[in-house]
Amino acid sequence: MPNNIHQIITNSSISQLPIPKISGQDGQSDRLCHGVWYDAVMLVPAVLFVVYMAMNAKKNLEKLRNGRSYVMISYYAILWLASGLNLAWCSLQSWQCATGKEVVWNLLSLLTTSGLLCLEISLVGFLLQESYASGLKALARTFTISGIIVGVDMLLKAIYIFGFGVPLFFDDVGSTHWTKWGLWIIHKLLLTVVYGFILFVHFSKWREKLPPRPAFYNYVAIMFVVNAIALFACGLAAIGIGFGIW
Repeated sequence: MPNNIHQIITNSSISQLPIPKISGQDGQSDRLCHGVWYDAVMLVPAVLFVVYMAMNAKKNLEKLRNGRSYVMISYYAILWLASGLNLAWCSLQSWQCATGKEVVWNLLSLLTTSGLLCLEISLVGFLLQESYASGLKALARTFTISGIIVGVDMLLKAIYIFGFGVPLFFDDVGSTHWTKWGLWIIHKLLLTVVYGFILFVHFSKWREKLPPRPAFYNYVAIMFVVNAIALFACGLAAIGIGFGIW
């Protein structure tokens, strides 16, 4: 009789245990799929830019062949690499919602962001030099600096993603994920400060220390605004405003 009572109590306790809800990167309950319009907004500009580059590829290759500039050839190669990665990343946005695609999506996102950052740093490094048209020394110096910065950035992101499980490249695990958005705020803040400093020097009495290239400063001004907006958006997402993710 006591054994029967013990069995009844045990079975009753087991039947009342709650079934855990699958969430995070192993399930789909927390996955945020933006929908077709978001994917289109991401994909169309990337496709148009690659098509534009392809249409002008022959002319650009002739210019590079005639100019024989190692710097410009390297920059053009990085531009194609970064554009291809960005196109693949924009085309595969649905992987954020697909079970089993977490590692592949993280790797693709990590390579894409690193490629774009390398392109960004290399371009600024090339244009800040007195002569970016030629010179292996200038090429080596620029790639050494950009390689160190991108390598450190990539390593830190990989540690946070694969070591601590921080969903840096997922828009699904709650917009108030402080570690995730804190890292992105620091990242965008550093870029904004760098571009802002270049603009400050350009409009100050030390402007003669910078190369006289008006188009370069237009680019810097645009990137300053873009990164400032991204910084503001990360701040909004960090306090739970979903619009910041867009």
